[in-house]
Amino acid sequence: MTTSPNEAAISIRNLVKRYAPAGSGEGKLALKGVSFDVPQGQIFGLLGPNGAGKSTLINILAGMVNKTSGDVSIWGFDIDHDRRNASRAIGIVPQEIVFDPFFTPIEVLENTAGLYGIPVDERISERLLADVHLSDKARAYARTLSGGMKRRLLVAKAMVHQPPVLVLDEPTAGVDVELRRQLWELVKRLNDEGVTVVLTTHYLEEAEALCDRIAIINHGELIANKPTRELVDMAREKVVVLTLDRDVADIPDHPALSKAIRSGERQFEITYDKDKTNAGEVMALVQAQGLGIVDVTTREADLEDVFVRLTTES
Repeated sequence: MTTSPNEAAISIRNLVKRYAPAGSGEGKLALKGVSFDVPQGQIFGLLGPNGAGKSTLINILAGMVNKTSGDVSIWGFDIDHDRRNASRAIGIVPQEIVFDPFFTPIEVLENTAGLYGIPVDERISERLLADVHLSDKARAYARTLSGGMKRRLLVAKAMVHQPPVLVLDEPTAGVDVELRRQLWELVKRLNDEGVTVVLTTHYLEEAEALCDRIAIINHGELIANKPTRELVDMAREKVVVLTLDRDVADIPDHPALSKAIRSGERQFEITYDKDKTNAGEVMALVQAQGLGIVDVTTREADLEDVFVRLTTES
């Protein structure tokens, strides 16, 4: 499945979704004219608090929810005018783990391939099971698989028709550290092979480490869409941790200091606005009060700092 090298993997313009009211009223407005592109070949993060509209957007891409208005295309195929090709261009890994407990993993993949109309001699079920390290479970009932194995099987199921776009909706929710590592290795390998990946996660450190670009949705509106490094650089605050030579009740107040909290014996975490001062001036302010500094560490702002600020402001 080919598309123009300059065309977005996913293009969304003025997307609106209003759910029908349960009784009287206008109903819930879940998406309020959202517009953005997912560039080809990237790992793209779609972040937002619970109820922000992320799942609604993904369900529209998956064809499970009808949009109210706006335009959406996947790999150049409009979801209204060419739903068949749009569906073949995307694989969705949902949050929920749902399998028929009496099917084996190989049967799950073969049945899904059949639904996509893939001829038997063109199916890649065995290869996909090897990719997700489930070859030895190919003919075990799905009900006997661990939660982590089922997560990996969901990824394989989403890739049976070899789509150029893969969407992972909270793939590491509730899984252990080792499984998270295995899933991210698989995602990075698929991306290296040319698959565009859209990722939602509440683990912001994962998004910061994995994603080339991140969009943030809050209350159904797009509030940020930038390369990951640019987004992190939006943080205005930094933290310096000072260990002092004596016990003190408080750090002296100053307009450039956002807050100073005690984090240990004789230790304070001081947050300051990097546009107004720097770590050297913070230390000079403390020393000017006759306090000696025994040790200093600093912490750069991260994606979580920016996420909290943007979602709070919006």
